[in-house]
Amino acid sequence: METKGLFTSLIVLVPAILFSLVFSVILLLSPAKPAAANCGITFAAAISGDTKVDGYSQEQLKNAAAIMGAGKALDLSVKGQMISVMVSLGESGLRVLDHGDGAGPDSRGLFQQRGNGAWGSYADRMDPTISATNFIKALQKVDGWELLEPTIAGNKVQRNADPYHYEKYWPEAVKLVQTLSDGKFSLEGSGCAIPGQSGAGDDYPWKNSPTWLQSGAGVAAASPLGMFYRECVDFALWRLNQRMGSAGAPFKFLNGAFRPDGQKLGSALTWKAGWDAKGWATGNTPRVGAVVWYAPGVGGADPTYGHVAVVKEVKDNGTYVEEGYNGNPPPDDHNYYTRTVSNTVPSAFLYLPTQEEKK
Repeated sequence: METKGLFTSLIVLVPAILFSLVFSVILLLSPAKPAAANCGITFAAAISGDTKVDGYSQEQLKNAAAIMGAGKALDLSVKGQMISVMVSLGESGLRVLDHGDGAGPDSRGLFQQRGNGAWGSYADRMDPTISATNFIKALQKVDGWELLEPTIAGNKVQRNADPYHYEKYWPEAVKLVQTLSDGKFSLEGSGCAIPGQSGAGDDYPWKNSPTWLQSGAGVAAASPLGMFYRECVDFALWRLNQRMGSAGAPFKFLNGAFRPDGQKLGSALTWKAGWDAKGWATGNTPRVGAVVWYAPGVGGADPTYGHVAVVKEVKDNGTYVEEGYNGNPPPDDHNYYTRTVSNTVPSAFLYLPTQEEKK
């Protein structure tokens, strides 16, 4: 349904003199690979006849374990294992299918690999371990795959018509790999910054910091990102940093160093202009992790500054769930919120450099 809530007062520009030290941090334009605790570790599957995951048969769990085992043998990271399981979920439901479809009548197996010679023999494509090994080898040849949104990485291998076909299978893939892993891990708070992962709710690190109204002093109200604490823009810029592998200081994307022309990213009003200046894509299709941009007065946004939020979930009914800060009227302003919004309400969606507009 359409959002009707009033987006209250938003960030004002941070004075350059007060925060010159913050803004002097040099922005690294090329995102680095995530370097957090478990992101680069590969896990083997620990599965027995007693292993149960709601909604999945033993056959499906064994096939997921075979995919993870193939990944382990190829030293594939945990993110790569999740991508591999996600693609198999999207192609076959983790079943070894002995049939194709209209687009690929000769497709077979867990990954619906074509009989064109690129994926081995019929027996290879019907073997869970061999077919998974061939998929993973192809994934590892994709330039920069670890920094791509998972569905895009999968599409680079499978080359299916819809690059976002796998997006809806990502949460289940994460759950399966976490459940079946012999080494337990959690994405929450790990700093893994896996594209496609929208965070764990209100994980904003400065949720208890004073707002600029509460502090009464501009310096005390500024976060390390150069925005005022608990404003919509500070949360959105935090989420952008987190998803691009910068979950701690020194952060890569700062208010004062975001734009290549030296201007501040600024209030919500100027965020689309900031994206345009950086050459990052914008569009009208919600993508998990994209910034939601409301021009002033649109969808109940502040009539002067507008509003920004982040896409948390995309639904199949023409709506999406957004998350953000300072999106409700007092006394619940400057706090975390989520709401379901029609795709047509925002002025634009501002994409991360790892995302693409669906053609």
